[in-house]
Amino acid sequence: MTTDITGLSARDLARLIRRREVSAVEATEAVLARIEDRADLNAFITVCADEARAEARAADDRVRSAEDPDTLPPLLGVPYSVKDLTLTRGVRTTMGSAIFRDFVPAEDAVAVARARAAGAVLVGKTTTPEFGHKQAADAPIFGRTLNPIDPKVTCGASSAGAAVAVAAGMGPIALGTDGGGSIRIPAACCGIVGLKATLGRIPHLQLPDLIAANSFVGPMARDVADTALLFDAIQGFDARDPWGQGVLPPERRATTLDGLRVAYLRSCGTRVDPRVLAATDAAIARMIEAGARVHEIEIDFAAEERHFLVILQSGLAARVGPQLARFRDQLDPSLVMTIEKGLTHSAVDLSAAAAARTALFGRLQAELARADVIISPTLTAPPLPVDQDPNGIVTIAGEPAGTIRGAWYPYTFPLNLTGHPALSMPCGTTPDDGLPLALQIIGRWHDDRYILDIAGLVETALG
Repeated sequence: MTTDITGLSARDLARLIRRREVSAVEATEAVLARIEDRADLNAFITVCADEARAEARAADDRVRSAEDPDTLPPLLGVPYSVKDLTLTRGVRTTMGSAIFRDFVPAEDAVAVARARAAGAVLVGKTTTPEFGHKQAADAPIFGRTLNPIDPKVTCGASSAGAAVAVAAGMGPIALGTDGGGSIRIPAACCGIVGLKATLGRIPHLQLPDLIAANSFVGPMARDVADTALLFDAIQGFDARDPWGQGVLPPERRATTLDGLRVAYLRSCGTRVDPRVLAATDAAIARMIEAGARVHEIEIDFAAEERHFLVILQSGLAARVGPQLARFRDQLDPSLVMTIEKGLTHSAVDLSAAAAARTALFGRLQAELARADVIISPTLTAPPLPVDQDPNGIVTIAGEPAGTIRGAWYPYTFPLNLTGHPALSMPCGTTPDDGLPLALQIIGRWHDDRYILDIAGLVETALG
């Protein structure tokens, strides 16, 4: 076959494998070769080539023995990667840290087990900063990951390796995690799609506190349809997840933008680069042309940064703090600083942050009672310089704008606090240097499929 396998969508590749026009082995070898060819990007901590080849051979055996190809699993033979915060049976999971440098899990995370059951072939574990604690793609045990579009700018937050792998043809789909935007931010920086699902919709049982969970496993892909394909394979409730209890509301679906009620969160309490506003305004205009009814809203998301930091820092202090004395010299200084800040927070501080989280949930629920979706930029500015200090001041449109969470991604982390589903998708590039820009679609709880439908319609409208 003359087609570049690494450029195929997951759904096209799965179809060709089922039809025996491409073998799973061919697909896997093509992706492994691309990983080797683009080693300069440093997207992987661990490449499990031998295991992937064995899984690919088994997939081809299933195809050859199948009486009806349409009964085969939906991702059979499709190569994919998993962020190295997520457990993978028999393949080391380092958390990006020397603490877990040699840790090999005995079982898969729920999402990985479901991707495996759907036939996907794991090619490796992608890079992450230690415990996903910061917005830069580097860690002491692997170095820095580079953006395939422009190495001078960041590839985003802690699922950066997964985003780079997808964007650079090292597998059409990937699993990331999102603790404050870490799926959506690198998706935006690398020009791909990423979904943070409703809390509990994709079980994430690794978290020590599932009741107060704010970290999510989710799909990443080059387009909306592939994102939906992976979402369908890994979603579904688990009795061990407290947010998986109860009865789901009737699932909404969308087939048109005509009549869609959109709340447009154009800015959220901080400076926004004019190029970002121009791109999101243009996307909103195309939606209006297709019949959407749009009204603007204002929510000061940036003001929630202090509450988010209390929760983030306290959680890392509880989880990693006991290892600090032993491993301090081997840890990222930024992680050490985060842990030490977390140790200063009181129970009252944490309770106040939880109360603010509750109030924010109520505010979003009120807005979504009057709208079908909320649309915003994903980030306030294009990808930042690769050497941006994650603890320093961010410059937006030539002016100092504040700290990185409140100034650059105030649109993303509040959704981790509230549990609402949110998807980032491309919506153009900067006119001067071609850097990717992205918009975010926020939905009601359990409207994951609905916002995927809307994203697909917007993708078509944008061309």
